Amino acid sequence: MSSSMSWAEPADVYLSTSLASYLDKKLLVLLRDGRKLLGILRSFDQFANVVLEGACERLIVGDLYCDIPLGLYVMRGENVVLIGELDPLKMELPPNMVRVSEPEIRSAQKVEREASELMGTMKKRMDFLDMD
Repeated sequence: MSSSMSWAEPADVYLSTSLASYLDKKLLVLLRDGRKLLGILRSFDQFANVVLEGACERLIVGDLYCDIPLGLYVMRGENVVLIGELDPLKMELPPNMVRVSEPEIRSAQKVEREASELMGTMKKRMDFLDMD
């Protein structure tokens, strides 16, 4: 350690790794159950419990997406996997994405889930036939 450095670091050194740097900014929050929430960070605590204002849940299926409004939303820190700031100067989504209604995205989710289950069933059958 050089003689010019001291153990007492300026408080702003730690600000970049703290949620305080995200206050009043639009964030994307990924939850443990896979949900993606967007909103303005209004408050947080030492446990990473987070309050988003104007929150919405973003559902994406292929090139389709839907933002479901949630309003003021409180999340327990133990459910938060990732928090990231959205750059206001960049597009949030690729230009090929198409906004659809909630019923349309729910229907697309159901079709995707059924296709995934069918693929799982087919893989199990193929594994059964594979006698290496």
